[in-house]
Amino acid sequence: MDISITTLALLVLTPLLVWRVYKRIQARMTRQRSIVSRHYTGVLVFGAMIAVPLVQLFDNPSNLAALLAGAALGTGWSVYALKRTRFEDTQQGYYFTPPARLGILFAMILVARILYLGVEVYANQGKGIPAPKLTDDTLTMLCVGLTAGYFAWYSAGLLQWRRGLRKAIDVE
Repeated sequence: MDISITTLALLVLTPLLVWRVYKRIQARMTRQRSIVSRHYTGVLVFGAMIAVPLVQLFDNPSNLAALLAGAALGTGWSVYALKRTRFEDTQQGYYFTPPARLGILFAMILVARILYLGVEVYANQGKGIPAPKLTDDTLTMLCVGLTAGYFAWYSAGLLQWRRGLRKAIDVE
C-alpha cells in the first residue's frame, strides 16, 4: 500500500478541521443578540440553498424528492427547536438561546457530507472521473435540504418572534 505525503497530511489534518468547524459552530449556538438583518439573511441564504438546486433538479426526480424531503424534515425539526428556544426581552435588547445540540447536529450533517465529497474528489484525481456536482447525489441533496430547511425556518421563526414583539409594543 503506497500512501503519499498528501494523503497522510489529509488523514492527519481532517480530524483537526472537523474539530475546528465543530467548535466554531458550537460557539454560535449560545445566547445571542437578536439582530433582524441577520434573521433576514438566514432566510435568504438558506432559502437560496433550497431554491437553487430545486431549479436544477426538475429532470432528476429522486434527487428533487430528497431535497424536498430533507427540507420538510429540517423544517419540522426547526419548529421543535423554536419551541425549545429561550427568548429574552431585556433592557439591553432582545436575545435568544437556541437549542445548541440541534443546531450543531444540522450544521455538522452538511459539513460531513461536503467533507466526504472532498475526499471523494481527492481519491478520484487523475483517474479520469469528473468531479461530482452537489446536485448529482441523492444523499447530498437530503443533507442540503435538512440543513437549509432547518436554518431557514428557524430564522423565519426568529423574525416572527420579533414581529410579535413589535406588534405588542404598538398595541400598548
